[in-house]
Amino acid sequence: MNLTHVDESGQARMVDVSGKPATERMAVAQAFVRMSAEALEAVRKNTLAKGDVAGVARIAGIMAAKKVDELIPLCHTLPLAEVKIDFNYEAGGVRITSRARTNACTGVEMEALTASSVAALTVYDMVKAIDKRMVIEEVRLLKKTGGKSGDYTWDQSE
Repeated sequence: MNLTHVDESGQARMVDVSGKPATERMAVAQAFVRMSAEALEAVRKNTLAKGDVAGVARIAGIMAAKKVDELIPLCHTLPLAEVKIDFNYEAGGVRITSRARTNACTGVEMEALTASSVAALTVYDMVKAIDKRMVIEEVRLLKKTGGKSGDYTWDQSE
C-alpha cells in the first residue's frame, strides 16, 4: 500500500493535487458525547449558566472546519461551500453529526471530522461543571462522496 503523504525517501509531504480536477465532494462525520442524565437534561432544556450549548458548539464546529489546514499539518486549504452541524439528544448523551461540502480537487473528510470533534469538545467545556465524567466517543467518518477513491458509507457490521 502506498501512503500518499510520504515521499519516496520516507519523508512527510503534502500531496500535489494541482493536476486533479475540482469536483463536488461531501463528507459526513459524527461524535457522541456520553453524559449523565442530569447533564443531558440541562443541555436539552438550555438551563446551563454558560448559555446555549448546541448554538455555541455549532459555531465552534463550523469555525474549526474552516481552519483544518491550520490544525492538521498536511491538509490543503479548501473553499468550503457548506458546513452543517446537527445535534440529536439520545439516551446517554448527545450525537453530533457534521456535513461538509466543497467543489475542490481534494476531499472534505477532515473538515467534517474536525467539525464534529470540536463541537463535541465545546459541549464538554460548557457542561463540565455538571458532569466531569463525560466521554467523547464514536468519532468517525460516516459517509463521503466524490473524488478518485469514490464513495464511502460506514457499515456498522464491519
